[in-house]
Amino acid sequence: MKIEGGVWKFGDNINTDVIYPGRYMSITDPAETAKHAFETVYPQFLKEAKPGDIVVAGKYFGCGSSREQAATALKYFGVGAVIAESFARIYYRNAINLGLPILVAPGITKKVENGDTIEIEFEKGIIRNERTGEVINAQTPPPFIMELIKDGGLIPHLKKARSGD
Repeated sequence: MKIEGGVWKFGDNINTDVIYPGRYMSITDPAETAKHAFETVYPQFLKEAKPGDIVVAGKYFGCGSSREQAATALKYFGVGAVIAESFARIYYRNAINLGLPILVAPGITKKVENGDTIEIEFEKGIIRNERTGEVINAQTPPPFIMELIKDGGLIPHLKKARSGD
């Protein structure tokens, strides 16, 4: 699976309230949820990011609460992938369950800048920065994680398995 997109770079400890503010927790429509991604702290994201762009962050991305809406907002905004040096475990699993492509790449924030275009080869754990030509190594996701992401998340995966496809 290959994904290419522009980089939106964030720092360490980006918590779920920064990704999706708690005051919108009553919204249940995923498309509406997407309209509030990063709005409080990084309002330029909503104005300038394009579907397919890639969120790159430092350590412990998605820390804080277990709210699934933080991953939902990014998926339904159309974020191509989220790459971080490390993730809060619950955010990591929420993203996988929703089919949001996610990858751990230690040190990546030192190797990309906002606006760079990167190409990700998920199964190989390879990220290429098109501006610098540098190849960045990421942790290769296990095959079962790749299968969930390719199927669009846990529910579509289970439906596929149940139908025998």
